[in-house]
Parts: sequence; structure tokens; C-alpha cells
Amino acid sequence: MAALSLLGTALWGFAQGLGGSNFAQIGADSGAMIVISLIATAASALLVYYFRRRSSAAERAASWRALWRMSTWGWIALAVIACLTFNALIGGFAQQRGIEMTPTNMVLGDAIRAYPVALLIFAVGLAPAYEELLFRRVLFGRLWAAGRPWLGLTLSSAAFALLHEPPGLSASHGWSMLLLWAVYGFMSLCFGWVYYRSGSLWAAYAAHAINNLIAVAAVLASS
Repeated sequence: MAALSLLGTALWGFAQGLGGSNFAQIGADSGAMIVISLIATAASALLVYYFRRRSSAAERAASWRALWRMSTWGWIALAVIACLTFNALIGGFAQQRGIEMTPTNMVLGDAIRAYPVALLIFAVGLAPAYEELLFRRVLFGRLWAAGRPWLGLTLSSAAFALLHEPPGLSASHGWSMLLLWAVYGFMSLCFGWVYYRSGSLWAAYAAHAINNLIAVAAVLASS
């Protein structure tokens, strides 16, 4: 995704340069950067999907049936409530200690508020899709199939947290980064648990998408 984003930015900048734009004008166009990010993310998601472990027809049918069970939606609702509650507790703790938590994806605050449709497509549609394929289906799923589901939950959650707040590239540091790792790690545990309990990746995707939709709504409401 990083490589595709870099390539897209370079190609777009080259095209704009040929049109007479200077470097400052190119760098200021946040809308183009969001579109490039969306394309890079979609392409990465398709790549992950292509290299996934192929499921059988019976597995696909069972996963789809599981999505329509009431118990599955109970797990989805519980996961979303747990994520929101944990986020609120961590946010309250940070506020009491005077720790400013700045998620890396919020650095583009003004840009994402200016393009709400792109934000919704990315945060609610694309991001949950490729993240669930990578972290649940591939990382957790492989260890689950090998009889080590708890190891899979732990390692996939750690990787999920590190991807969202990578050391050295994150907008946060110190205690702020540790708290954000806890937030993202717990979120990943919840989504992985939904997948484990329901047997449906669609259920994990639904929990992830609903959680992100609530977060996006909060960001847009505060703008």
C-alpha cells in the first residue's frame, strides 16, 4: 500500500508538473492525496484477496449462514459496544493524566472533513475489507486452523496495532502511542473473537465497519 501510494503520488506530481503547477500547489491538494490513498488501498485489498487461502464451497455457505443467525449479530453488537467502552475508558484515563492522544489517521483532519464521501468509502468499506482479510482470514485464520487460536488472536492484534500506529512514523509517541496500541489491539481482539465465535468473516467485517462508521460520524459531527 505504501509503495502504491508513493508511486501514485509521484505520477500525479509529474503530471501536474507538466501542466505548470509548482511544488507548493501540488503538495497542497489534499483531495488528490485522498483519492490516491483510496486507489492504493483498494489495490492492496485485492492483492491480499488474491493470495488468501481459498475456502471451499461448504465453508463459504457456512460462513454466509452464520451471518444470519441472531447469535452472530449479538456478538457483533457486543464487540462494537466493548470497543466503544474501552475507547472511552482509555480516553478518560489519558485526559486525567494530561496525555494527548493523536491517532495518525486524524492528522489529515481538515482534509478528511472536506471529503466525507471519500472518508466513508475508505473507513467503512475498504479498510475493514482488507484488514479483515489480512488480520483475521490470513494471520489469525492460519493459526486458528493450526490449533492455536489464542496465539493467532494475540499476534494478529499486535500486528493490527502496529500497522495503525507504526513506531517512528506515528503522529504519537511515548504514553500516547502505548495507549493507542492498547485501543487498536483491543479492537482487533474483539473483531477476531467475533470471527472465532461465529465462524464468519462477514461478521467480523460487519463489526469492524459499524465501529468505523460510528467513529467517522463522530469526526464529521465535530467538524
